[in-house]
Amino acid sequence: MSGRTPRPAARILLTDPAGRVLLFRFTPDDRPPFWCTPGGALDPGESYPVAARRELFEETGLNLDCGDEVARRQVDFTTIEGVEVTADERYFAVATSVTDIACHGHTALERRVMREWRWFTPDELAAHDEPVFPQDLRALLALTEACDGR
Repeated sequence: MSGRTPRPAARILLTDPAGRVLLFRFTPDDRPPFWCTPGGALDPGESYPVAARRELFEETGLNLDCGDEVARRQVDFTTIEGVEVTADERYFAVATSVTDIACHGHTALERRVMREWRWFTPDELAAHDEPVFPQDLRALLALTEACDGR
């Protein structure tokens, strides 16, 4: 047994009309800064689609249907709180014309470690010097664009 805590999570690939993706910059005390898609752990009894919509609203202020799951990954990591987890992450692709987000729904922890957000083009992602998660984000975005016919 691994000793890791299972962590089901919904993550959102939020894109704007220019094809940019929204990422948050995390600045934890115990590791270098990194960027990540909106989303987070499911609440007890919550489904992935419901969690995706809730997380999107809490982190961006956008109350949008997140549609169907477009990708899934399982990964081991240590959370900001220091918990070793095996995450079962489900990804949802959401397009929006709104590029100014509201962070009023952030938790105290999120307000402490997620102080910045930014829209990235695929080229900017490739050239960025800080880690971006998921590491295969550009491939996920290309997959969702192919499915949408963009």
